[in-house]
Amino acid sequence: MQVFKDWNLKVKETFNATSNEVVLTVSEAGALLGMSKDQMKVYVDKNKLTKVPIMRSVHRYLLLKSELDKIIKQA
Repeated sequence: MQVFKDWNLKVKETFNATSNEVVLTVSEAGALLGMSKDQMKVYVDKNKLTKVPIMRSVHRYLLLKSELDKIIKQA
């Protein structure tokens, strides 16, 4: 039986395999900061974090783990 894997996670795995920069999905980033996915989207826009676009969708993007690590250290 094939296990379902979220499309955002597939894109993240591909990106991480081919880049020097580690990325997280919006949901993963929100979990690190104790926020919901919707709260994290607002936080990203408000704090002008870098959005790594996903080609298939204008509304989907990944976030740089390095930026989130800096935010966590400041807290």
